[in-house]
Amino acid sequence: MKIRPAISLPTAAAYALIGAIVLAVAGLFALVGGWIGTPRVSGSTVSDALEYNAGHHPGYRRAHAKGLCISGVFEANGAGVELSRASIFKPGSYPVAGRFSIAGGNPLAGDGRNVFHSMALILRTPDGQQWRTGMDHTEIFPVADVESFVGLQRASRPDPATGKPDPARMKAFLADHPEVRAFQQYMQAHPLPDAFTDGPYYSINAFRFTNAQGMARYVRWAMLPEDQTVALDKKALGDLPKDAVFDRSLARLAQGPVRWHLVVTIAEPGDVTDKATAMWPAGRRTVDVGTLIIDKALPEAAGNCRDMVFDPTILPPGMAPSADPLLAARAAAYSSSFTRRAGEGARSSLSTAAKEF
Repeated sequence: MKIRPAISLPTAAAYALIGAIVLAVAGLFALVGGWIGTPRVSGSTVSDALEYNAGHHPGYRRAHAKGLCISGVFEANGAGVELSRASIFKPGSYPVAGRFSIAGGNPLAGDGRNVFHSMALILRTPDGQQWRTGMDHTEIFPVADVESFVGLQRASRPDPATGKPDPARMKAFLADHPEVRAFQQYMQAHPLPDAFTDGPYYSINAFRFTNAQGMARYVRWAMLPEDQTVALDKKALGDLPKDAVFDRSLARLAQGPVRWHLVVTIAEPGDVTDKATAMWPAGRRTVDVGTLIIDKALPEAAGNCRDMVFDPTILPPGMAPSADPLLAARAAAYSSSFTRRAGEGARSSLSTAAKEF
Protein backbone atom coordinates (compact mmCIF):
# COMPACT_ATOMS: atom_id res chain seq x y z
CA MET A 1 0.00 0.00 0.00
CA LYS A 2 1.35 3.38 -0.99
CA ILE A 3 1.55 5.84 1.90
CA ARG A 4 1.05 9.49 0.99
CA PRO A 5 3.40 11.95 2.69
CA ALA A 6 1.82 14.12 5.37
CA ILE A 7 3.23 17.21 3.62
CA SER A 8 3.45 17.49 -0.13
CA LEU A 9 6.87 17.92 -1.66
CA PRO A 10 6.20 21.46 -2.92
CA THR A 11 4.99 22.46 0.55
CA ALA A 12 8.00 20.86 2.23
CA ALA A 13 10.30 22.69 -0.15
CA ALA A 14 8.59 25.96 0.68
CA TYR A 15 9.00 25.35 4.40
CA ALA A 16 12.64 24.45 3.86
CA LEU A 17 13.19 27.69 1.95
CA ILE A 18 11.54 29.72 4.70
CA GLY A 19 13.68 27.96 7.29
CA ALA A 20 16.82 28.68 5.32
CA ILE A 21 15.90 32.37 5.08
CA VAL A 22 15.26 32.55 8.84
CA LEU A 23 18.61 30.89 9.56
CA ALA A 24 20.39 33.22 7.15
CA VAL A 25 18.86 36.31 8.77
CA ALA A 26 19.71 34.98 12.24
CA GLY A 27 23.25 34.31 11.09
CA LEU A 28 23.54 37.83 9.73
CA PHE A 29 22.44 39.31 13.04
CA ALA A 30 24.85 37.02 14.88
CA LEU A 31 27.70 38.05 12.62
CA VAL A 32 26.94 41.76 13.00
CA GLY A 33 26.56 41.32 16.75
CA GLY A 34 29.91 39.58 17.01
CA TRP A 35 28.48 36.27 18.24
CA ILE A 36 30.15 34.36 15.40
CA GLY A 37 33.07 35.09 13.14
CA THR A 38 35.61 37.76 14.12
CA PRO A 39 34.92 39.01 17.68
CA ARG A 40 33.64 42.57 17.85
CA VAL A 41 33.55 45.11 20.63
CA SER A 42 29.92 45.66 21.61
CA GLY A 43 28.17 48.93 22.37
CA SER A 44 27.95 47.80 25.98
CA THR A 45 31.73 47.35 26.10
CA VAL A 46 32.18 50.91 24.85
CA SER A 47 29.73 52.23 27.46
CA ASP A 48 31.59 50.30 30.17
CA ALA A 49 34.89 51.83 29.05
CA LEU A 50 33.43 55.34 29.09
CA GLU A 51 32.07 54.78 32.60
CA TYR A 52 35.42 53.38 33.69
CA ASN A 53 37.08 56.58 32.50
CA ALA A 54 34.61 59.22 33.73
CA GLY A 55 32.68 57.43 36.45
CA HIS A 56 29.05 56.38 36.61
CA HIS A 57 26.63 59.31 36.33
CA PRO A 58 23.05 57.96 36.28
CA GLY A 59 20.70 59.62 33.81
CA TYR A 60 23.40 61.08 31.57
CA ARG A 61 24.90 60.10 28.23
CA ARG A 62 28.05 58.02 28.58
CA ALA A 63 29.86 60.32 26.16
CA HIS A 64 29.33 64.06 25.73
CA ALA A 65 27.35 64.07 28.97
CA LYS A 66 27.16 67.86 29.31
CA GLY A 67 24.93 69.31 26.62
CA LEU A 68 22.44 71.88 25.42
CA CYS A 69 19.37 71.28 23.23
CA ILE A 70 19.09 73.37 20.06
CA SER A 71 16.60 73.83 17.24
CA GLY A 72 16.24 75.71 14.00
CA VAL A 73 16.06 75.09 10.25
CA PHE A 74 18.25 73.99 7.37
CA GLU A 75 17.81 76.02 4.20
CA ALA A 76 18.93 73.95 1.23
CA ASN A 77 20.07 75.93 -1.80
CA GLY A 78 19.65 73.04 -4.27
CA ALA A 79 23.35 72.55 -5.04
CA GLY A 80 23.38 69.27 -3.11
CA VAL A 81 21.17 67.44 -5.62
CA GLU A 82 24.27 67.07 -7.79
CA LEU A 83 25.75 64.86 -5.07
CA SER A 84 22.81 63.03 -3.48
CA ARG A 85 19.19 62.20 -4.19
CA ALA A 86 18.30 62.75 -0.51
CA SER A 87 15.31 65.06 -0.16
CA ILE A 88 17.17 67.30 2.31
CA PHE A 89 19.18 68.77 -0.59
CA LYS A 90 16.19 69.87 -2.65
CA PRO A 91 15.65 73.64 -2.40
CA GLY A 92 13.60 74.40 0.71
CA SER A 93 13.57 74.93 4.47
CA TYR A 94 13.60 71.90 6.77
CA PRO A 95 13.23 71.64 10.58
CA VAL A 96 16.27 70.73 12.65
CA ALA A 97 16.64 69.59 16.25
CA GLY A 98 19.92 68.82 17.93
CA ARG A 99 22.43 69.29 20.67
CA PHE A 100 25.66 71.11 21.49
CA SER A 101 28.01 69.29 23.86
CA ILE A 102 31.50 68.98 25.26
CA ALA A 103 33.33 65.65 25.19
CA GLY A 104 33.62 63.55 28.31
CA GLY A 105 31.34 61.40 30.42
CA ASN A 106 31.30 63.66 33.50
CA PRO A 107 28.34 66.08 33.26
CA LEU A 108 29.71 68.14 36.16
CA ALA A 109 33.08 68.85 34.54
CA GLY A 110 34.07 72.42 33.79
CA ASP A 111 34.34 73.82 30.27
CA GLY A 112 38.04 74.60 30.59
CA ARG A 113 39.24 71.43 28.88
CA ASN A 114 40.95 71.01 25.50
CA VAL A 115 38.48 68.40 24.23
CA PHE A 116 35.88 68.05 21.47
CA HIS A 117 33.11 70.59 21.10
CA SER A 118 30.28 68.87 19.25
CA MET A 119 27.14 69.52 17.26
CA ALA A 120 24.61 66.71 16.73
CA LEU A 121 21.56 67.13 14.50
CA ILE A 122 18.43 65.42 13.22
CA LEU A 123 17.19 66.92 9.94
CA ARG A 124 13.72 65.95 8.69
CA THR A 125 11.91 66.34 5.38
CA PRO A 126 8.14 66.32 4.70
CA ASP A 127 8.33 62.92 2.98
CA GLY A 128 9.52 61.26 6.20
CA GLN A 129 13.25 61.11 5.51
CA GLN A 130 15.73 61.67 8.36
CA TRP A 131 19.39 62.55 8.40
CA ARG A 132 21.17 62.15 11.74
CA THR A 133 24.70 63.40 12.21
CA GLY A 134 27.15 63.89 15.06
CA MET A 135 30.07 66.24 14.35
CA ASP A 136 33.13 67.46 16.24
CA HIS A 137 35.05 70.73 15.96
CA THR A 138 38.10 68.76 14.81
CA GLU A 139 38.59 67.31 11.35
CA ILE A 140 39.93 63.96 12.57
CA PHE A 141 39.45 61.48 15.41
CA PRO A 142 42.18 60.12 17.72
CA VAL A 143 41.68 56.43 16.83
CA ALA A 144 40.67 54.45 13.77
CA ASP A 145 38.84 51.51 15.36
CA VAL A 146 36.67 50.74 18.35
CA GLU A 147 39.18 48.46 20.07
CA SER A 148 41.65 51.35 20.18
CA PHE A 149 38.92 53.68 21.47
CA VAL A 150 38.20 51.32 24.38
CA GLY A 151 41.92 51.05 25.06
CA LEU A 152 42.26 54.84 25.09
CA GLN A 153 39.46 55.19 27.64
CA ARG A 154 41.18 52.72 29.92
CA ALA A 155 44.66 54.17 29.49
CA SER A 156 43.57 57.78 29.99
CA ARG A 157 41.48 57.21 33.11
CA PRO A 158 42.35 60.02 35.58
CA ASP A 159 43.99 58.98 38.83
CA PRO A 160 41.78 60.31 41.66
CA ALA A 161 44.88 61.47 43.51
CA THR A 162 46.36 63.54 40.66
CA GLY A 163 43.46 64.08 38.26
CA LYS A 164 45.73 62.84 35.46
CA PRO A 165 46.22 59.46 33.73
CA ASP A 166 48.85 57.07 34.99
CA PRO A 167 51.98 58.17 33.04
CA ALA A 168 53.38 54.67 32.56
CA ARG A 169 50.10 53.25 31.32
CA MET A 170 49.54 56.15 28.94
CA LYS A 171 53.10 55.97 27.64
CA ALA A 172 52.68 52.28 26.81
CA PHE A 173 49.39 52.96 25.03
CA LEU A 174 50.87 55.80 22.97
CA ALA A 175 53.80 53.61 21.97
CA ASP A 176 51.35 51.20 20.36
CA HIS A 177 49.09 53.96 18.95
CA PRO A 178 51.14 56.68 17.25
CA GLU A 179 47.93 58.04 15.71
CA VAL A 180 46.78 59.09 19.19
CA ARG A 181 50.01 61.01 19.78
CA ALA A 182 49.53 62.68 16.39
CA PHE A 183 46.01 63.66 17.41
CA GLN A 184 47.28 65.14 20.69
CA GLN A 185 49.65 67.32 18.70
CA TYR A 186 46.80 68.29 16.38
CA MET A 187 44.65 69.30 19.36
CA GLN A 188 47.41 71.47 20.78
CA ALA A 189 47.65 73.41 17.51
CA HIS A 190 43.93 73.44 16.63
CA PRO A 191 41.84 76.41 17.90
CA LEU A 192 39.42 75.70 20.76
CA PRO A 193 36.34 77.91 20.19
CA ASP A 194 35.12 80.03 23.10
CA ALA A 195 31.49 79.11 22.33
CA PHE A 196 29.53 76.49 20.41
CA THR A 197 28.11 79.24 18.23
CA ASP A 198 31.37 80.29 16.55
CA GLY A 199 33.02 76.92 15.99
CA PRO A 200 33.20 74.73 12.88
CA TYR A 201 31.98 71.13 13.00
CA TYR A 202 33.16 68.21 10.88
CA SER A 203 31.64 64.83 9.98
CA ILE A 204 34.92 63.08 10.97
CA ASN A 205 33.94 59.90 9.12
CA ALA A 206 33.51 59.59 5.35
CA PHE A 207 30.16 58.71 3.77
CA ARG A 208 28.98 57.73 0.29
CA PHE A 209 26.55 60.01 -1.54
CA THR A 210 24.64 58.80 -4.63
CA ASN A 211 22.69 61.16 -6.86
CA ALA A 212 19.55 60.56 -8.92
CA GLN A 213 21.66 59.49 -11.89
CA GLY A 214 23.35 56.75 -9.87
CA MET A 215 26.74 58.47 -9.57
CA ALA A 216 28.35 57.67 -6.21
CA ARG A 217 31.03 59.71 -4.46
CA TYR A 218 32.75 59.53 -1.11
CA VAL A 219 32.39 62.72 0.88
CA ARG A 220 32.93 64.40 4.21
CA TRP A 221 31.13 67.54 5.30
CA ALA A 222 31.61 70.52 7.55
CA MET A 223 29.43 73.13 9.20
CA LEU A 224 31.38 76.37 8.80
CA PRO A 225 30.21 79.28 10.97
CA GLU A 226 29.36 82.75 9.73
CA ASP A 227 30.41 84.12 13.13
CA GLN A 228 34.16 84.59 13.43
CA THR A 229 35.77 81.90 15.59
CA VAL A 230 37.25 83.24 18.81
CA ALA A 231 39.82 80.85 20.26
CA LEU A 232 40.25 80.26 23.95
CA ASP A 233 43.66 80.72 25.52
CA LYS A 234 44.68 77.14 26.20
CA LYS A 235 47.23 78.24 28.78
CA ALA A 236 44.41 79.75 30.86
CA LEU A 237 41.78 77.01 30.56
CA GLY A 238 42.05 76.29 34.28
CA ASP A 239 40.79 79.81 35.03
CA LEU A 240 37.70 79.48 32.83
CA PRO A 241 34.35 79.63 34.68
CA LYS A 242 32.66 76.25 34.98
CA ASP A 243 29.96 76.84 32.31
CA ALA A 244 31.77 79.49 30.27
CA VAL A 245 31.31 77.88 26.84
CA PHE A 246 27.62 77.25 27.50
CA ASP A 247 27.01 80.72 28.92
CA ARG A 248 28.70 82.42 25.98
CA SER A 249 26.68 80.31 23.54
CA LEU A 250 23.40 81.22 25.23
CA ALA A 251 24.35 84.88 25.31
CA ARG A 252 25.10 84.82 21.57
CA LEU A 253 21.79 83.15 20.77
CA ALA A 254 20.00 85.81 22.82
CA GLN A 255 21.26 88.32 20.26
CA GLY A 256 19.72 86.47 17.30
CA PRO A 257 20.01 83.35 15.11
CA VAL A 258 23.40 81.77 14.40
CA ARG A 259 24.31 80.46 10.95
CA TRP A 260 26.64 77.84 9.49
CA HIS A 261 27.23 76.84 5.86
CA LEU A 262 27.03 73.12 5.17
CA VAL A 263 29.99 72.44 2.89
CA VAL A 264 30.53 68.98 1.36
CA THR A 265 34.06 67.90 0.40
CA ILE A 266 34.41 65.32 -2.37
CA ALA A 267 37.11 62.66 -2.17
CA GLU A 268 39.46 61.90 -5.02
CA PRO A 269 40.78 58.44 -5.95
CA GLY A 270 43.26 57.26 -3.36
CA ASP A 271 41.84 59.31 -0.50
CA VAL A 272 41.36 57.25 2.68
CA THR A 273 37.64 56.76 3.34
CA ASP A 274 37.66 54.10 6.07
CA LYS A 275 39.79 55.78 8.76
CA ALA A 276 38.70 58.79 10.80
CA THR A 277 42.35 59.45 11.71
CA ALA A 278 43.27 60.36 8.12
CA MET A 279 42.83 63.88 6.77
CA TRP A 280 42.28 64.46 3.07
CA PRO A 281 44.74 66.68 1.21
CA ALA A 282 43.88 70.34 0.76
CA GLY A 283 42.40 71.41 -2.54
CA ARG A 284 39.60 68.87 -2.76
CA ARG A 285 36.44 70.11 -4.48
CA THR A 286 33.79 71.49 -2.13
CA VAL A 287 30.10 72.28 -2.59
CA ASP A 288 28.13 74.67 -0.35
CA VAL A 289 24.73 72.95 -0.15
CA GLY A 290 22.85 75.22 2.25
CA THR A 291 22.68 77.13 5.52
CA LEU A 292 21.96 75.84 9.01
CA ILE A 293 20.18 78.40 11.19
CA ILE A 294 19.98 77.78 14.96
CA ASP A 295 17.67 80.17 16.80
CA LYS A 296 16.80 78.42 20.07
CA ALA A 297 18.60 76.62 22.89
CA LEU A 298 17.36 74.94 26.05
CA PRO A 299 19.02 72.94 28.85
CA GLU A 300 18.35 69.24 28.42
CA ALA A 301 16.00 69.08 31.41
CA ALA A 302 13.63 71.45 29.58
CA GLY A 303 14.55 70.70 25.97
CA ASN A 304 13.54 67.98 23.55
CA CYS A 305 16.96 66.43 22.84
CA ARG A 306 17.32 64.42 26.04
CA ASP A 307 16.07 61.20 24.45
CA MET A 308 17.40 61.79 20.95
CA VAL A 309 19.95 59.32 19.62
CA PHE A 310 22.23 60.87 17.02
CA ASP A 311 23.13 57.63 15.29
CA PRO A 312 25.23 58.64 12.24
CA THR A 313 24.15 55.54 10.33
CA ILE A 314 20.51 56.67 10.19
CA LEU A 315 20.60 58.20 6.74
CA PRO A 316 18.11 58.95 3.95
CA PRO A 317 18.26 57.31 0.51
CA GLY A 318 21.16 58.81 -1.37
CA MET A 319 23.49 58.66 1.65
CA ALA A 320 25.26 55.60 3.06
CA PRO A 321 28.03 54.85 5.56
CA SER A 322 31.54 54.23 4.30
CA ALA A 323 33.47 51.14 5.41
CA ASP A 324 34.83 53.06 8.41
CA PRO A 325 34.42 50.64 11.36
CA LEU A 326 33.82 53.50 13.78
CA LEU A 327 30.41 54.20 12.24
CA ALA A 328 28.89 50.87 13.28
CA ALA A 329 30.62 51.18 16.65
CA ARG A 330 29.14 54.64 17.20
CA ALA A 331 25.65 53.35 16.39
CA ALA A 332 26.01 50.48 18.88
CA ALA A 333 27.48 52.69 21.60
CA TYR A 334 24.77 55.35 21.25
CA SER A 335 22.09 52.67 21.52
CA SER A 336 23.70 51.19 24.63
CA SER A 337 24.03 54.61 26.24
CA PHE A 338 20.37 55.40 25.55
CA THR A 339 19.20 52.10 27.01
CA ARG A 340 21.16 52.70 30.21
CA ARG A 341 20.13 56.29 30.83
CA ALA A 342 16.50 55.63 29.89
CA GLY A 343 16.17 53.49 33.01
CA GLU A 344 18.00 55.95 35.25
CA GLY A 345 16.13 59.23 34.73
CA ALA A 346 17.63 62.26 33.04
CA ARG A 347 19.21 65.24 34.79
CA SER A 348 20.49 68.70 33.92
CA SER A 349 23.99 69.72 34.98
CA LEU A 350 24.06 73.35 33.89
CA SER A 351 23.91 76.32 36.19
CA THR A 352 22.07 77.99 33.29
CA ALA A 353 19.18 75.54 33.59
CA ALA A 354 16.58 78.29 34.08
CA LYS A 355 17.58 80.16 30.92
CA GLU A 356 15.83 79.87 27.58
CA PHE A 357 16.66 81.56 24.30
